[in-house]
Amino acid sequence: MLTTAPDAPLASSESSQIRRLPREGTFRLLFTTPIVLLAGAVALYLWVQTRELDSVEQRILNSTQLGLALRQHLVLVGASTAVVLLIAVPLGIVLSRPSVRRIAPIVNALVVGAQSIPSFGLIVLFALTLGFGAQYAIYALIISALLPVLSNTVAGLEEIDLELKEAASGIGMTRGQVLRRVELPLAVPVVLAGLRTAIVWNVGTATVAAFAGAGGLGTVITVGLIQNRDVVTVVGGMLTAFLAILLDHFARVAQELLKPKGL
Repeated sequence: MLTTAPDAPLASSESSQIRRLPREGTFRLLFTTPIVLLAGAVALYLWVQTRELDSVEQRILNSTQLGLALRQHLVLVGASTAVVLLIAVPLGIVLSRPSVRRIAPIVNALVVGAQSIPSFGLIVLFALTLGFGAQYAIYALIISALLPVLSNTVAGLEEIDLELKEAASGIGMTRGQVLRRVELPLAVPVVLAGLRTAIVWNVGTATVAAFAGAGGLGTVITVGLIQNRDVVTVVGGMLTAFLAILLDHFARVAQELLKPKGL
């Protein structure tokens, strides 16, 4: 009697802590990065307010111009990343099938060769041959970001245990059902890891699109460099970094939410 009475509150306390852990982990996953970014954005804003801005800096560093540049940057990154997913995931599925694995090295070599071309060179080449504007800059971003999603899709599907696929076939699933219900769900974390790489890559590369008349935060950075306005350059660079971290955070949250239970 004397030994069990003190243990009951302890057990209750331990169980309540165990129940709180997932909630605390979810809070850290969802809100830690946005809170840190918000603090960084506030610090950047306060720093700019301490500087005496001339007419050029005031014309660039205002909510209208920065908001426009941010929206343009998001369009560049969002459109290119969406097309990369539409191309790389189906192509990765095809290349992971045993019947076409012999041509997989050829396709991979072509993609690697395309990505080895400097992004700046691709954007300038498209601008000179196809024209200026966001549309042609997006083409260059697609080529630049294709490899990580494609390679991760193939790797994620090929790493699945053969016994799992055989067991799924053994209970009557067709090849399409095995792909949809077993292979793709298990490959999701690896595919999304490649997607995170592509997103961060595109955020940085999209700054170069300003030279092709595509707008974006690269315009802010370019104006700062050309006009020798360090404050403008720093703001453009910091906003680009904040955007890359924030989009990577969203992709990481999606990666955790879509990851099959038990992995």
